[in-house]
Amino acid sequence: MASKFSKETYLYWYELMQLIRQFELMAEEKYKMEGKIRGSFHSYVGQEAIAAGCITATKSEDSFITAYRDHGLAIAKGVSVNSCMAELYGKATGCAKGKGGSMHFFGKDVNFYGGHGIVGAQIGTGAGLAFAEQYRGTDNVALAFFGDGASRQGMLHETFNLAMLWKLPVFICENNNYAMGTSVHRTSNVIDIYKLADAYEMPADTIDGMSAEAVHEGVSRAVKRAREKGGPTLIEIKTYRYKGHSISDPQKYRTKDEVDEYRSKDPIEMVLHTILKNNFATKEEIEAIDKRIDVIVAESVKFAEESPWPDDSEILKDIYVDQNYPFIVD
Repeated sequence: MASKFSKETYLYWYELMQLIRQFELMAEEKYKMEGKIRGSFHSYVGQEAIAAGCITATKSEDSFITAYRDHGLAIAKGVSVNSCMAELYGKATGCAKGKGGSMHFFGKDVNFYGGHGIVGAQIGTGAGLAFAEQYRGTDNVALAFFGDGASRQGMLHETFNLAMLWKLPVFICENNNYAMGTSVHRTSNVIDIYKLADAYEMPADTIDGMSAEAVHEGVSRAVKRAREKGGPTLIEIKTYRYKGHSISDPQKYRTKDEVDEYRSKDPIEMVLHTILKNNFATKEEIEAIDKRIDVIVAESVKFAEESPWPDDSEILKDIYVDQNYPFIVD
């Protein structure tokens, strides 16, 4: 059976997802084994198909904004791998000048607006990005990503109400089954998060987040609707994180069998299977891609380790627009 997507698309998905995966695994090693990365760290491992499918379903002018599990989406949107690793290291060359760390990646030049640590805050800000595009008269959309835990926040409901009134797109829930360590089943009577849209008469969809193909198709439908008719869609993408909530999470709330079940649906392996089955690439060509990614990730570590720390004079910058704001200092 012929593939619905081109050879180029599958190879792009594979390379992007592998880059995200290997970046995360390397960063985790630098955190756990060497102590070179500190602070909060939320791994995107397992959720790579969402980043891949969303990128091919949108255009570069569209905005992405997300929560603190942001590394994968930042890299997918085009924030440089070097600046991402440097940010984890807290270096001045980081994408947030070394001041944000894991939770606050940023890349305005590629329309990636964070990286937000306050649960649900980015939902309202995402609507603001969409409003700005509407005000300018563009057909650009804003994808606001949030986790299943954030769907319990009041910000979501206030924003959904205005988004339907003002026709602002597009909301994406990355439902990985757990808000920190608490199952969706323990936090709400509404287990299928996409049904929250019903209260606002908002179009909604639920998608298999372990499939780059399904993500691309679902997001494409929502984006097409937004560009042609205006208005939001709530997309619940059902995915799974292989790692804990954060890097220090002992994960006692789920079983090894559960994790293994989802690992058997690994999105990278699924795409690789399709590539090989359709002769889109040989095993040798795949190995060449893997080696290229290893070099990129290794170079990002070298870049981060050789980069300077932020100067002390930077500590009060980038807080207020008014550079003469009377800061209170010791």
